[in-house]
Amino acid sequence: MAKFSSLQDYLNALPETQQQITDELLPIIEAALPGAGALYQGHPVWSAGDKPGQSPICYVKAYASYVTFGFWKGQSLSDPSGRLDAGGRGMAGVKLRSPADIDPDLFSDWLHQARALENQPT
Repeated sequence: MAKFSSLQDYLNALPETQQQITDELLPIIEAALPGAGALYQGHPVWSAGDKPGQSPICYVKAYASYVTFGFWKGQSLSDPSGRLDAGGRGMAGVKLRSPADIDPDLFSDWLHQARALENQPT
């Protein structure tokens, strides 16, 4: 994907199917992390810090056939659904191929857990 100057530019450049996914996903993220989204490392990231990428919580990244909704500390989240796939460095995410893959209650729970992890002293 090309470089973008804003989160909205990134979203506007997505194919229609992926825009349908992000149109449903972003309000869930924004409800849990209002105003915390920005571009970081080329894709949308929501962070607890004052600067993009400072204390990152979650991200959205588009691929050819899906959108990943992931968490920096995703392997520390409670996931009774088993939908989170583990990644490197403690990260985990879920692949979304259509808006039907979005579970607002589950995703809101993950977001609140992830935000709480950032608020814990290290």
